[in-house]
Amino acid sequence: MKRILLSVIAASLSLFAEFRAIDADTLVKMRDAGVPVIDIRTPAEWQQTGIIKGAHKMMFFDERGQVNAPEWMYRLGTIVNDKSKPFIIYCAHANRTKLVGEWLSNQMGFQKVYELRGGIENGWLKYKKPTVRP
Repeated sequence: MKRILLSVIAASLSLFAEFRAIDADTLVKMRDAGVPVIDIRTPAEWQQTGIIKGAHKMMFFDERGQVNAPEWMYRLGTIVNDKSKPFIIYCAHANRTKLVGEWLSNQMGFQKVYELRGGIENGWLKYKKPTVRP
């Protein structure tokens, strides 16, 4: 009975979850309105291209593809302390953010997760948007 109840609750939470891609101009508007932006790339990638101004650097997958999910979730909680509040994640090409965003929305119960369409390479730099050095 407990399992059924938990399954129903989890299913209903995912009905309210929103995970979608946004373009660079929308990211700027949301960031300027106070929505947190999180760069989940590696330190080498941050050095290579810089980061979007105001972004929090929170590597998700390390260089070997490993994840320390409890530590990452703890750090996320210091930035996004309410699962109903929006936040934006980005990586190099949006491949990692699709995995992470779906996980955050569907498994972890965050209701408004956004990703930068195309990542920093194809969704930001391609449109000549500026970065800052980490």
